[in-house]
Amino acid sequence: MRFGLDVAQQRVSWDELVSRVRFAEELGFDGAWGFDHFRPMYGEGPGETFEGMTTLAALSGLTSRIRLGLLVAGVTYRHPSLYATQAMTIDHASGGRLELSFGAAWFQEEHDELGFPFPATGNRFDLLEDTLEIVTRLATGEVVTYEGKSVSLRDAQVLPCPVQRPHPPIWIGGSGPRRTLPLVARFADVWHAWGSPSSLVEANELVDRLATDAGRDPAAITRASSLSLDDLDTASKHAAKWHDAGYGYLVCGWPAEGRAQIERFATQVMPAYAA
Repeated sequence: MRFGLDVAQQRVSWDELVSRVRFAEELGFDGAWGFDHFRPMYGEGPGETFEGMTTLAALSGLTSRIRLGLLVAGVTYRHPSLYATQAMTIDHASGGRLELSFGAAWFQEEHDELGFPFPATGNRFDLLEDTLEIVTRLATGEVVTYEGKSVSLRDAQVLPCPVQRPHPPIWIGGSGPRRTLPLVARFADVWHAWGSPSSLVEANELVDRLATDAGRDPAAITRASSLSLDDLDTASKHAAKWHDAGYGYLVCGWPAEGRAQIERFATQVMPAYAA
């Protein structure tokens, strides 16, 4: 099982953000995770919030091993073709360390404030499906014509191809059975969902069935969730339960106790799952 660290990309200076990512790299975390928002998600009033994709691009030149991603990128913030070219650029800049993530977006207030269109739920999922189709097709380097539900391409080509072939690992977040999980089954290399091993049993089984129906091996889809580090004993017990349930990746939240607690987790809990 692999572990990533959510570096809590809000209300911190740029220097602190870089320091947290390098700290995660030094401790042996597999990935460092930011978020895709333009204002803080907790606390009151304004605060530092750096744009997600350009942050990953900058971090790619300030780190050497750790993988980089956003949990998760909202498809309403960027045209799919722009997302594809940004991803290709970051993948090259990082030497193949990008994790691609997608979600249908949810925070309407942020969209309204900044002037981003916020379509109805069904339309956002249409856009999510189009984004997955467009990004994966453009990653081939071939000329692409695609008639989508919300976005279409005509004789489009993006070069060079990403470093990671056929494309960086695709993460899809969410557990909706009608729209999200069918897309997970078709496109995801990693499925991330909130909950507990017991609460996600039904969704897990549905992913297996949908993947089989789509002609994919369900085992090819890594199951991922999140882990609180606020209490080390609890974190250790929960990590064991996720592992026993077949999950392959946990994104660890930045705890209230900060770096000392993270270091204890990295030295006392993570080594048990290194194999």
